Amino acid sequence: MPQRDLRSKRISTHTNVARLEGLAALSGVMIALQSRANGELSHRLNNSLEAALVSFGSGLIVIAVIAIFNPRIKAGITKLRSAVRENRLPKWNLFAGVLGGSFVALQTQVVPLIGVAIYSVASIAGQTAISLVVDRLGLSGGAKKLISKKRLGAAFITVAAVLLSVWDRLSVTTFSILAVALSGLAGAFVGVQRAMNGRINIYSAQSFTTSLLNFIMGTSTLLIFLLFKYLSHHGGLTPLPHGPWWLYTGGTIGVIYIAFSSTIVQHLGVLTFTLFSVGGTLLGSLLIDIFAPTNGTHVTWFLVSGIFLTYLGVLTGGESRIFKR
Repeated sequence: MPQRDLRSKRISTHTNVARLEGLAALSGVMIALQSRANGELSHRLNNSLEAALVSFGSGLIVIAVIAIFNPRIKAGITKLRSAVRENRLPKWNLFAGVLGGSFVALQTQVVPLIGVAIYSVASIAGQTAISLVVDRLGLSGGAKKLISKKRLGAAFITVAAVLLSVWDRLSVTTFSILAVALSGLAGAFVGVQRAMNGRINIYSAQSFTTSLLNFIMGTSTLLIFLLFKYLSHHGGLTPLPHGPWWLYTGGTIGVIYIAFSSTIVQHLGVLTFTLFSVGGTLLGSLLIDIFAPTNGTHVTWFLVSGIFLTYLGVLTGGESRIFKR
């Protein structure tokens, strides 16, 4: 192949990678928006588990309605059935949404005990740690990646960035080793779920089919948790608030996010996706704190510095190929 063609192909590859990395960061912004909507809904309901079920349930309704009129989603379901029947895709991969539902259930129980700040650090630590492992195993269906010093360094810097961004909100009075460990476990659930969704997407060849499957499994899991809570006499259901409208956008954002992530993670790997997503989440949190803050929140230099440190870690750790020409 002529040298010019090789150079053009290399530039095209790097451009595609840069686009995927940008989409990974955008998905992180979507997480921040979803957290804002679900957090406000949880506050108004005073029932975090019910808020999570409303979010998952609304997302399931949205994607189910789309699936009725979208033949490509139906074709994706058919492809998944064939892959499972022919043993090309193990059945346990289909339960990725259970991890998503379990993550939310853990989150709603742990955050009141240790606060959002400590939870965020522990959860991100769990995500980055498990991302190294699932990339090494090739669980997402992409190429296996060694646990190199650069990748370890990038993961460490990212956790440090999150710690810095919430430094002013940390409180030693709300520290619990068990709660912190459960937060890390919740983050690990997310990392494994992303990898499983990547593999599902290989066989469905339709990202919204992957979203549909996730929301069926996640909603079912939360229904079981909420039923158990109700039967244990630890609370009932609360009437849904009338507004504002954006309280109920969490599910729709989740549908788009899962479709995004299940496609991108196949190409970037779980760790790279996680690092860019974390940076996007911090950036989204900054924008929300500026334009639509919750009561008592304000922009700090800790959050701004954390955003810069996150992307510094991505670049110096060699996880981005934007500048590798």
